[in-house]
Amino acid sequence: MAKTRPSDAAVEQRRQDVLEYVIERREARIDDLTGHFGVSLMTMHRDLDDLADRRLLVKLRGKVEAYPELTIETATRFRDGLNQPEKEALAELAVAQVRPGQTVFIDDSTTLFPLVHLLAEFEQLTVITNSLRVARILGPSAGVEVLLVGGRYNNEFDSCIGPDVLAAIDRTRADVGFVSVTAIAAGRLFHPVQDYAELKKAVLRASNRNVLVVDNSKFGKTATYAHGVVGDYDLLITDDSAPTAEIEAAVNFGTAVELANLDHWTEKGEAPADERDS
Repeated sequence: MAKTRPSDAAVEQRRQDVLEYVIERREARIDDLTGHFGVSLMTMHRDLDDLADRRLLVKLRGKVEAYPELTIETATRFRDGLNQPEKEALAELAVAQVRPGQTVFIDDSTTLFPLVHLLAEFEQLTVITNSLRVARILGPSAGVEVLLVGGRYNNEFDSCIGPDVLAAIDRTRADVGFVSVTAIAAGRLFHPVQDYAELKKAVLRASNRNVLVVDNSKFGKTATYAHGVVGDYDLLITDDSAPTAEIEAAVNFGTAVELANLDHWTEKGEAPADERDS
């Protein structure tokens, strides 16, 4: 009997696991990867060629290496395809916080990209962002005005950071500010890059209402730079697989919480094609 071919999602998950394995060790022999992941040498070469084409690792003779500056937390190319069903479910809750005619801030978090696609359908909206990806998604929308705050460009995040961005944010005012985070532990928020930690604090100052959108995979982790607590936000939107202790921490801070039902989302079917292919 012929073996069943794994789904595209299963293949992508294996490639993500391979990448994480290499990043943790900085390098790995291809033969060792083949044995560890239980696949043929040909399959492993296909996986590594795909990751190398995405500039997520360097493929050499007999081994692969991670880029020196790359971490799982900072690679937009890696994060973009992670936990897509969860991100779609969170977007459905988040878009309900927006009204036509409002000014909205969206940061460069990949968690928010499905929300941005929904905002593109609005007939009247102003979106402030430091993300070039967000600007490209919204660019064709006739009803959305985009204010792109510029500064030092960071290729890994496809966005702008630095003092010029912070100054521009301080000169604006948003009705609602949406951000996500790299890591949350016991209600504290973290990011591995200081400039982005500072940006998230600036958004808090510039928004009348602040919404934190985060899927369950971000909880129980830390990174180098702390940038506040869940209690700084008016609303936490997460999914029903988030740890109970973290939800309780948010409630104890006085933050409202909305939970997306992942089983309900799965029953609805796959994400739109433009999101699956991103």
